[in-house]
Amino acid sequence: MGKTDNDAQDNSDEPLAPADTPAMQRILDNPFLLLFIGVTMPTVLYLLWGVMEVASIPVAY
Repeated sequence: MGKTDNDAQDNSDEPLAPADTPAMQRILDNPFLLLFIGVTMPTVLYLLWGVMEVASIPVAY
């Protein structure tokens, strides 16, 4: 017997192709990307926080 459309959908043991893998799973499976995000996000946030703090200091006359 030939394969039908239902038989092709029942094969859940096969790994997903890279195009079929969800984007969030691809991000979480990449340790170097997680390291990069974990270093750059706090750096950018602290820099923005510091700039906002300096900008809020009143000018002395």
